[in-house]
Amino acid sequence: MKRSLSFLLMGILIIGVVAISGCTDNSTGNASTGETGTSELIAAVGTHGGEPATGFNPITGWGYNHEPLIQSTLFKKDSNANLINDVATDYTVSEDGSTWTVKIRNDVKFHDGVPLTAKDVAFTFNTAADAAGEVDLSMLEKATAIDDGTVEFKLNDNQATFIHKLSVIGIVPEHAYSENYGQDPIGSGPYKFVQWDKGQQVILEANPDYYGQQPYFKKLTIVYMEADTAFAAAKAGKIDLAEIPSSYLNQKVNGMKIVSLDSIDARGISFPMQPDTGKKTQNGYTIGNNVTSDVAIRKALNIGIDRQALVDGALNGQGQEEFTGVDKLPWGNKDAIIEDGNIDEAKKILSDAGWTDTDGDGIVEKNGQKAEFTLLYSATALERQALAVSIAEEAKKIGINIKIEGTSWDKIDTLAHSTPILFGYGSLDPTDLYLKYYSKSYNPSSYNNIIMYNNSIVDAYLRKAITSSDQNTANENWQLAAWDGETGFSPKGDATWLWMATLNYVYIVDEDIDMGTPTIQPHGADIFGNILEWKRT
Repeated sequence: MKRSLSFLLMGILIIGVVAISGCTDNSTGNASTGETGTSELIAAVGTHGGEPATGFNPITGWGYNHEPLIQSTLFKKDSNANLINDVATDYTVSEDGSTWTVKIRNDVKFHDGVPLTAKDVAFTFNTAADAAGEVDLSMLEKATAIDDGTVEFKLNDNQATFIHKLSVIGIVPEHAYSENYGQDPIGSGPYKFVQWDKGQQVILEANPDYYGQQPYFKKLTIVYMEADTAFAAAKAGKIDLAEIPSSYLNQKVNGMKIVSLDSIDARGISFPMQPDTGKKTQNGYTIGNNVTSDVAIRKALNIGIDRQALVDGALNGQGQEEFTGVDKLPWGNKDAIIEDGNIDEAKKILSDAGWTDTDGDGIVEKNGQKAEFTLLYSATALERQALAVSIAEEAKKIGINIKIEGTSWDKIDTLAHSTPILFGYGSLDPTDLYLKYYSKSYNPSSYNNIIMYNNSIVDAYLRKAITSSDQNTANENWQLAAWDGETGFSPKGDATWLWMATLNYVYIVDEDIDMGTPTIQPHGADIFGNILEWKRT
């Protein structure tokens, strides 16, 4: 059956995902009972943890928000999101925060048998910094191998959150790295790369020389499927595990169970903060929006929409209300959360600001400007489409017309400075907050501070937070940046974004698979984050 799987996948597009569960059914058999006994796991992924466009290369983003499987990291996160040692054994930070010294273990080998040393660590981070990939390493001046077991990181900005960078970038071998590394990667992680059939599957095998706990599943086959196809394959007993749409939550499949995992993966709408004055980016893209630059519009939407209605409708109940993008995290500020669904208050905010419906069409205007704008979302993300439709319906109740459009990220890139975008974010690294709201983090070629927000008080809080080595002080200032009683980026302050909900990840999995304690699910899912705990019962 497993041998025929690759043929079954021919011509299938990507969109599926992985699985785990809670409501069970009775069943018959699974995909992994053939020649390899219980040692093989076949998982369908796609929507949130799908095929990497540039291959399995940590330098270009592979493994940023999830377990890289093939590579090791200096540190990793446990099931409670606490940082623990992986390749690293210890670290120290200079008093001024500019020098980080990390000691590494001496028993780590790459899959080709070559020992991993501090030179490989330094090479990885210097190369990643030069590549300017998904992980922001702008604070790294240089990484240097002091000896085989010690690497030193010199920073040009004493960001205490640098520790998180050391937990998300997999270490690559200097001796075997090239521009084609992502197509045939060598790492030192629990699984070795075997084969990648692009658009179909990647096959990994357990690394017998792994320095840590050996995985129970000796072969891991990750297939890339559309959600409907993945669900059908699960029903047919051809895969052990798949992410499924929330609309499938009540489906019953013999021998499989369904569960909904909480995540910190938030969905929010960016609001361009500048008016359209004719300014362009260096690429010639329009900057500013004459509707969303009015704080009354932003506040009215934040207060007027019913987030629970969005969760119940668009997400089929599989999610939780979200107000700041980081409500569930230690740096989230509960005082910044508002009472929403108040249509009367939303209408009053608009009226007090001069937005009134003068022509009786149900949409308010101000100085001849209709309260309407286009909302863009990725056309391949079904949950974003559902949220966009629902938010447009909610907005009409308060007199704002939102025209939704599903499109490609290439087009979104050209319009993001002037048009609200439905984004997804969710990281265990608070640097995301800094990049989203710190005025000087704006970069016309990235999504950093894409709304061009500029609040000097918020900037001060963010700087104190990111440079503080004391976690309590850092968290206090992250929270104050959201709302200090007078200002902040949250709905109570400048209402910079319209955060709506965090998603639940819904999975279907063979009922005999014990997945241990799943790690906290970030944006993009990390279903394999605790793969070393997995086994078949």
